[in-house]
Amino acid sequence: MRLGVIVNPDAGLGGKLGFKGSDGRAIEARKAGATDRSGPRMRQCLQHLHGLLASSLNRTGSTIEIYTWRGRMGGDWLPETSEKMTVVHTGQTPTPTSAADTSDMVRTLVDAQVEAILYAGGDGTTRDIVNALGALGSGATSTPVIGVPGGVKMHSGTFATTPKAAAEVVLSFAMGDLRTAITEVMDLDEEVYQHGEWRVRMYGEAWTPSSPRFMQGAKEQVERVSEEDTIEGLAHHVQSLVDDEPDLMVVWGSGGTLRRMGEHLDLDLTLLGIDVWHAGTVFRDLNEQGLLDILGSHNDQQDQPRPLLLLLSPMGGQGFLIGRGNLQLSPAVLRLVGHDRLLGVATPSKLIGLEAVRIDTGDEALDDEYAAKRFVKILQGFRTTRLIRVAQ
Repeated sequence: MRLGVIVNPDAGLGGKLGFKGSDGRAIEARKAGATDRSGPRMRQCLQHLHGLLASSLNRTGSTIEIYTWRGRMGGDWLPETSEKMTVVHTGQTPTPTSAADTSDMVRTLVDAQVEAILYAGGDGTTRDIVNALGALGSGATSTPVIGVPGGVKMHSGTFATTPKAAAEVVLSFAMGDLRTAITEVMDLDEEVYQHGEWRVRMYGEAWTPSSPRFMQGAKEQVERVSEEDTIEGLAHHVQSLVDDEPDLMVVWGSGGTLRRMGEHLDLDLTLLGIDVWHAGTVFRDLNEQGLLDILGSHNDQQDQPRPLLLLLSPMGGQGFLIGRGNLQLSPAVLRLVGHDRLLGVATPSKLIGLEAVRIDTGDEALDDEYAAKRFVKILQGFRTTRLIRVAQ
């Protein structure tokens, strides 16, 4: 199979720094110490694909011919080649890179007649690729795309759940086991976000291999009917925990559910950031280092572990607790929190059809630790919880 490979080298740079996206802020992020995210995630995907091609799972003896550019938009992240995986370079990565370069790269891949495009980035990268395919005409628009999650926010249905899952999709598609289907290309509506409102907007459609197990699906676009009574009950549950233990430090994840809970507690929480509430004070929109400093100080002040709670709401339609829009919760932060101090939060209607939650920390060993626990506790009402399975 001819496989096009595209890496947006700037995608995901701002995640740990608390940026809500990396568009136009790559230089700022790198100056602040950000390191590549999308490239290493693509390398992880291709290394796993390399192993799959050589394994008994490749029952048809499929081979992959990768078409990409030299440099950071592709070639820098490729594993060693073999008879099962070869490489053809169709261009050279410029410096610096831009969305226009992504469009140019898409054109070279379509000219090379690739059968699918594997890319690493976020929703902005998805939009650039899909728009470029659309500009090339109806024949190009049917090219299947498979996203390796490497950005800050990934709401589109073109993304696999993890880099390794993307490799599984590529192999299955190459063997002819998967059909393609149309999915939604989603992104944060920047216009309403500037006015403090979080809303995901549909920007188009794309073809992608249909694999409910390995592809995440699109983020739900609309809120369900008013659930304010339930939201208020969730908020009062958290307040009761603080009343019972005044030293409890509460880490609030991102999203509309948690922000609305905060409003019932007269807390001014950020919509897309990570906040900490302790002893009547809210520390807003913390990046990775800010979280490490506050949590480390809280843990180090006494011999015995002090009370701590991490509240996270699963992303509607996808079920991600970690790894989508909350990259500030890095593996180092999550290890400092600990598994047993995580509490999911969701209304009953949001839990309908949610058979499992997904966790993509960016650290395979840590992902395995969460998977080994098998279940996560989800708060769905005042003093009402249920257990949800962690997807493997």
